Amino acid sequence: MTATAPMPQQPLQLPRALAPFAHRQYRWLAVGLILSMFADGVWAITLVWQVIGLGGQPVQVSIATAASAIGMVVSTLAGGVLADRVSQRRIVIGLEMAKTVVFALVAAASVTGNLQLGHVVLAALLAGVTTGMYYPAYSAMLPSILPSSELQAANGVEGFLRPVAYQAVGPVIAGWIIAATAPGYAVMVAAAASIASGLCYLVMPPVPVRRESNELRGNPVRGILTDLAEGFGYLRRTPWLWSTLLYSTVLVLATLGPIEVLIPFFLRERAGGDAADHALVLAAYGIGAAITSLLFASIPMPRRYLTLMFAIWGVSSVPLILIGVAHSVWVVVVAGFVMGVLFDGPMVLWGTLLQRRVPPTLLGRVASLDFFVSVALMPVSMAIAAPVGQALGLTTTFVLAGLLPVPMAVVFYLAARLWRDEVEHPLNDEPDQN
Repeated sequence: MTATAPMPQQPLQLPRALAPFAHRQYRWLAVGLILSMFADGVWAITLVWQVIGLGGQPVQVSIATAASAIGMVVSTLAGGVLADRVSQRRIVIGLEMAKTVVFALVAAASVTGNLQLGHVVLAALLAGVTTGMYYPAYSAMLPSILPSSELQAANGVEGFLRPVAYQAVGPVIAGWIIAATAPGYAVMVAAAASIASGLCYLVMPPVPVRRESNELRGNPVRGILTDLAEGFGYLRRTPWLWSTLLYSTVLVLATLGPIEVLIPFFLRERAGGDAADHALVLAAYGIGAAITSLLFASIPMPRRYLTLMFAIWGVSSVPLILIGVAHSVWVVVVAGFVMGVLFDGPMVLWGTLLQRRVPPTLLGRVASLDFFVSVALMPVSMAIAAPVGQALGLTTTFVLAGLLPVPMAVVFYLAARLWRDEVEHPLNDEPDQN
């Protein structure tokens, strides 16, 4: 009887969603991202309750949150140009250092009783600047360390980690700390997390800049303007890009103000809620977003990826109607969960779409334009939320915010003929042949 030849060993195959973690650079990037998003999540809820603790009303909360949005808007285009010119790793290290300084100064002033509303608004503006510059750097860095076949999984992992850290764990811990002590101690936690995030990026192996060095020579000011013009030109010529970004502008204008500014006051006035209940709503949103992002990370890119994106985003504002008629915290929590599912799930497809269809040398600028256009009206939404809520009432404001984006999704989908675009540009999920 002859001996049976041993079967050849098969290489270990990680589940689709975990495949990016086989890369050392990505592991450090993911840990740094978790810590950075956690710090931002702590800051997001602390900002609102710090303003309220200083005697602020909805108008003052609108000013502080609008300052944060303005910081994002004014910085993101410069961040995109920078991300295409220098090391994205160095950019995110510098951003975490800047955040640490801002949070530490706010914490010290708050704990010692020297914090004023103007200080909080300035801190919100500076924190917004770091957020606006972070997104294009991260988006441009990811394709430099992963093959294209793993980008959807990485975007899904990011979509899972971001809401867990930013909308769930960060706000919940901040809510507990604020309820037990004071907002200043929560900001201390945010500063510590930013330090740890920067250290992760510091030990991360260098990432190459995907641009030829001879392209970066010449007059720097003229080069920056040329870079921006090139990015805007690509946006104008690309229907799937401008249609999605214009719709996201409408969605942000209608929904972000009520969500960020009015929900805390809605909870307090309608349901007797406090900072812990506000954190619970954000946590529910984060859980919904995390579950859906992980689902999208585990499946191949859908053939009708643009149609699926618009179908989900088109109804993503509808849960605000439920909030408008709610009279208890648990109803708002459920609505928050559904919004997390609908808002963040398609973001996995969108991030992958950018990274796979935009030329690598344009990716930083296009990512910054994505961020800029989609949040350009965020400060307006933040600023008008309180006056509109006072003029129309909270119920009417939330109902209108939930209804208005729905027909606009249909308009932009049809105007750009997206059903044809996705057929003409399939994103096959084949592994890279290296």
